[in-house]
Amino acid sequence: MNDDAHNLQTPSRYESQKRRDWNTFGQYLRNQRPPVALSHSTSNHVLDFLRYLDQFGKTKVHLQGCMFYGQPEPPAPCPCPLKQAWGSLDALIGRLRAAYEENGGMPENNPFASGAIRIHLREVRECQAKARGIPYKKKKKCSNSQSQDHGGSGTQEASSSSTGSSLRFS
Repeated sequence: MNDDAHNLQTPSRYESQKRRDWNTFGQYLRNQRPPVALSHSTSNHVLDFLRYLDQFGKTKVHLQGCMFYGQPEPPAPCPCPLKQAWGSLDALIGRLRAAYEENGGMPENNPFASGAIRIHLREVRECQAKARGIPYKKKKKCSNSQSQDHGGSGTQEASSSSTGSSLRFS
């Protein structure tokens, strides 16, 4: 029982990071002019947030004109930008996607789960792989009955209160 009490008091690293990410996104929205309510955030706000985070990145992403473009270990420094690594962005979106629903958001309105976000992450992954000379191998998709759509784009339950207006920040 002592372990149970400890687990209730001390959130896991994942839960702590998810809360920090959620609070950071909420602060980002509040700092917009005009401020954006979390319940009104869209995939465009999420994309802007991801671009905003690039300024804090630590991953060198060579531009196409750079002589080190495509080299995994360039021999000298260059002026190419530092950005957030694809893996970091992918993990961030996963945590925010979960936090959105845990804080009262409806799954069908989750801006972190939109197709635009998946496309953006795929483009970032491919761009960074080419720029850094890191081959990216696509996983082969199953062609059996397990490859049916599990993304929730099938039937959606209609709900009169699906605005997600009861989202919490804390």
